[in-house]
Amino acid sequence: MARVPEFRALWLAELLSILGDQLARVALAVLVYGRTSSAMLAALTYALTFAPAVLGGAFLSGLADRFPRRAVLVVTDVVRAVLAALMALPGVPLGVLWTFVALLSMASGPFKAAQLSLLPTVVGKEQYVSAMSLRAASTQVAQLAGFACGGLLLAVVPPAAVLGLNAGTFALSALIVLTGVRARPAVAAQPEEPVSRPDAPVAPFAGVLPIFAMVMLVGLFVVPEGLAAPYGDALGAGPVGVGLLMAADPLGSALGAWLLARRGSTPTWHSMVLLAALAGVPLLFCSAGPALVPSLILWAVTGGLSTAYLIQAQALLVELVPDQRRGLVMGRLATSLYTSQGLAVVLGGALSELTGPFRAVGGAGLLGVVLASCVGVWWGRGRSRAENDRAEPHMTDDDQMPLMRISGTSSRTDTSADGDTRPASPPIGGQGRPLSTSNDGD
Repeated sequence: MARVPEFRALWLAELLSILGDQLARVALAVLVYGRTSSAMLAALTYALTFAPAVLGGAFLSGLADRFPRRAVLVVTDVVRAVLAALMALPGVPLGVLWTFVALLSMASGPFKAAQLSLLPTVVGKEQYVSAMSLRAASTQVAQLAGFACGGLLLAVVPPAAVLGLNAGTFALSALIVLTGVRARPAVAAQPEEPVSRPDAPVAPFAGVLPIFAMVMLVGLFVVPEGLAAPYGDALGAGPVGVGLLMAADPLGSALGAWLLARRGSTPTWHSMVLLAALAGVPLLFCSAGPALVPSLILWAVTGGLSTAYLIQAQALLVELVPDQRRGLVMGRLATSLYTSQGLAVVLGGALSELTGPFRAVGGAGLLGVVLASCVGVWWGRGRSRAENDRAEPHMTDDDQMPLMRISGTSSRTDTSADGDTRPASPPIGGQGRPLSTSNDGD
């Protein structure tokens, strides 16, 4: 995969952006806390690096379909470089700083939509799973490295310098995309491609909704990471143990993505549902409050399985959605993922207050298993209806030939007693229901 020049450019550009983002998050938290001595304001600043991305994904993802996707990538990176540079200016008022942070986070929405929708074009749908696996593994490593490097840099340089470095990563990312990715026209101006996946339901709408539901279940599997502090405290693990618990899911995710790339199998709905249901099983054992090392293993296994099924879900969605709408759909998929993770962590924290962290983590795993199974049944019923529609009796002209010969008439016309010809009457039972090839979800 890394040998494909365009994929390599997209891959390196994303890694630089992620590394810069992580550096900026650490620097912003230190900067705001140092100026205000308020943990709440520092947490608010950190949240602003995530939350506006939901709005960007929901409302700006369509830009990836309306304009050339390389141009969307370059422009958003340039905008983010400018915003990051402004954040690095000394003495920026907190209100202005938060505005810059929110705008920078919002710009990641169209960037992500353009990147995810361009990737199948660059590598081909056959190699999409391998490309996404490599991307998922490397981004997890980049996130961990960004946090670690951010802490080390702040020990020797001020936060403003780290924010300036973040601006440089965005500028370099824009340059890599501009020089390494071929220019293509906007897909909105191209004729819409049909959906031809043989195992897709009749209407793409029927397959997209269950995939969105499966992706949103990932939020349940990140609940342990959000409860790492109270979970580690209940184990008596201390700060080091909490840090290991928080690193278990990303490390497991990287390993799961790598193994999926090595396996190289074609994703199917059944394999995705199976992986999703299995992802919750290790968390069930956390209800008993296992020791630190078993907990790390259980969390890592869940991280690996959830990442594997998430990659398969994205690959299935690429098969269902035409390229002309892929930017909007993939952007909103990312928005759904971010939203579900935030809501699940908040609800997991509330449950932990009532039942304790062990049972809260176990409950998240149980709910994940149950809901994944329910979505699988939902899809199965929709597929059965689709297959019944396909199997509905449908007589072609060739099927009508024997009937016409028996009646002594042509297969195309009937002849009346007075010699007039008229279109042949349809066979008994009608012509059958034609398969829908519309992508409008009707």
